[in-house]
Amino acid sequence: MIESHNATAGTGRGEADTYQDAILPKVSRTFALTIPQLPPELRRAVANAYLLCRIADTIEDEPVFSAEQKRAFENAFVDAVTGDVDPQEVADEVAPLLSSSTLDAERDLMKQLPLVLEVTRSLSLPQQASIVKCLRIMSHGMHDFQRKAGLHGLPTLHDLDRYCYCVAGVVGEMLTELFVDFEPLLAPHRNTMLRLAVSFGQGLQMVNILKDQWEDRARGACWLPQDMFARHGVKLASLQAGKQNAGYAATMSELVGVAHAHLRQALEYTLLIPTKHAGIRRFCLWATGMAVLTLRKLQQNLDFSAGTQVKISRKDVARTILMTRLLCKSNAGLRWLFSVTARGLPLTPLATEWSEPSTPARTWPKRSIPHIADAAAWRESADVEEARHR
Repeated sequence: MIESHNATAGTGRGEADTYQDAILPKVSRTFALTIPQLPPELRRAVANAYLLCRIADTIEDEPVFSAEQKRAFENAFVDAVTGDVDPQEVADEVAPLLSSSTLDAERDLMKQLPLVLEVTRSLSLPQQASIVKCLRIMSHGMHDFQRKAGLHGLPTLHDLDRYCYCVAGVVGEMLTELFVDFEPLLAPHRNTMLRLAVSFGQGLQMVNILKDQWEDRARGACWLPQDMFARHGVKLASLQAGKQNAGYAATMSELVGVAHAHLRQALEYTLLIPTKHAGIRRFCLWATGMAVLTLRKLQQNLDFSAGTQVKISRKDVARTILMTRLLCKSNAGLRWLFSVTARGLPLTPLATEWSEPSTPARTWPKRSIPHIADAAAWRESADVEEARHR
């Protein structure tokens, strides 16, 4: 584990913090909007975690890299984060190889990996541990799915659950650990929040998958579930924008309903956060609200052929921000707002796995991913053995 030096912690601001603040809006307008809502200590950690996740994404999304290169670079990147290899060497090796399909800001972020890690090393050890755990699972999972990607889609909805966990649910778990570390009052709700966080992440990721499906297809990837479309006579491998049929529309409505069900869990997650932490609530609410609004656009335009056609307007974003600010401390008000915003959306019941009782280590779909399930089982056995000898 990397050491904690607190070089830029506190009120002082160094070059690393300045760079972090400057690069964030260049790689994500959404997170540049939501992260500043967090309390300062959390803001630094969450922004840093996001940038590190973005670097992992950049490596995995680079089209000129072979599967072997991606695995090697992802491993080197995680080793740089943990301090096992020199981050400058990793940056110098990977950044020049990125193609023109990678955004300039993402290329610069890769180049400045040592600077990004200066902030990481100034975080508390629990914060660092949460970030490293997330990156390990994410980089391993992304690579496993990316190397099998194609226009045929994922075999089943359960496979979509697994994919969403590796790229988003694990981020929800990381954020939860950061929130609980920041606010001890959340400790009694930790297990519940960790379970809901996976569903929260799945809801947000599913919205992105549905919205960006045509752009993903242009890159040779499809993350939609074959089994659901096959039930309506649709073959994903031959799907074409502008030529969708009634079977496609029916399946899309069903998937919108699944995402809607997960976003209801996102609301329950948010309501567990004490009302005194309005900034943390806004961070969650704005992401949830914009996702629900995007689902409405999707449901109203099932024959869309580009993500821009279902993009929510700045007016919708502004309205979401205003209403959540007004109702942020009222659980009843937020439930009402969610209900009004989601009115008319289909609601598909979630698979039974999502409601089965389990420990956080075995939350669906984590327990269905072999390398995570095996590690979780080992940890649980170790915990039981430790408790027995106390």
